[in-house]
Amino acid sequence: MPTTVEVHAGDRPYEVVIGAGSRHLLPAIVERLGARRAVVVSARPEPWVPDPGVPSTVVPAHDGEHAKTLATVQDLCARFAAFGLSRSDVVVTCGGGTTTDVAGLAAALYHRGVAVVHVPTTLLAQVDASVGGKTAVNLPAGKNLVGAYWQPAAVLCDTDYLSTLPPRQRRNGLGEIARCHFIGAGDLSGLTTEEQIAAGVALKADVVSRDERDTGLRHILNYGHTLGHALEIATDFRLYHGEAVAVGTVFAGRLAHSLGRIGAARAAEHDAVVRHYGLPAALPEDVAAEDLIGVMRHDKKAVDGLGFVLDGDGGPALVAGVDAETVRRVLGEMPRQPLDDMVAGDAEPAGAR
Repeated sequence: MPTTVEVHAGDRPYEVVIGAGSRHLLPAIVERLGARRAVVVSARPEPWVPDPGVPSTVVPAHDGEHAKTLATVQDLCARFAAFGLSRSDVVVTCGGGTTTDVAGLAAALYHRGVAVVHVPTTLLAQVDASVGGKTAVNLPAGKNLVGAYWQPAAVLCDTDYLSTLPPRQRRNGLGEIARCHFIGAGDLSGLTTEEQIAAGVALKADVVSRDERDTGLRHILNYGHTLGHALEIATDFRLYHGEAVAVGTVFAGRLAHSLGRIGAARAAEHDAVVRHYGLPAALPEDVAAEDLIGVMRHDKKAVDGLGFVLDGDGGPALVAGVDAETVRRVLGEMPRQPLDDMVAGDAEPAGAR
């Protein structure tokens, strides 16, 4: 039986359904919304594109951070208009976190907001990216700097899609699961994949219900992300998001220890959890600390110098105004690894795209 998690964000609560075959619930959801037409923005091959049950058109999409641009959003909105999509119709996304982010932002902007249903197809998107209503694209200065809050009407996390993923994409999703260990989910390592997804979604649903607009508590969801985003940019996105967040999680433990917020054992736990999931725990050899610090100064949380979500006696919290010299020193103490070794394992199985 599928697992259902309710998200209460603003005045539009919705369900996240997790389980094999859940994409087949899409026609009933579209009917409930009263939509007469749909645009399906899909990064997956035709056999994996879900049927919305109403007249529709499929717009091809491409997962990957290089597609997260305002130009992509403009192109999608133009395709919506060409199809005659109205404000009472629906956009359906089918792909990874890039697709849910970009098409979600296009849905938020087109006609000042049309309904969107996410059908996330990667582990990372199912655990995290498709839930919570954050939509955004990148600028050269940093990740997710242009966006909007636009909650979906529903999210269908069909675990059948996970069978099409390359091994590295599976590992990518584990980066978000690993960071959940330190923000309230506890040890998820012994659970099935479906249970891990449900636990991550339930944690995020609880946080988002109490802080939809990222004014306080929701900051904890960015655990490991400040350095993670900088690593993505510094490697021209050769490091995937979840991989970079894993390295950022290890760094967050070391920085929290350096600031006296946690003990040595808790800092070491960060490294152990990340390595348990087979994720990278070192910085790329050819990425300079100064370059990372420069990018982190543009992070959305950096309102007073450098800011990081860090563990502590009272749990994770946003720590602002962290001294750059401390950050530089902790980065210098991190182990290093050749980037080529960190990004190994890109082979794709049949049916993946």
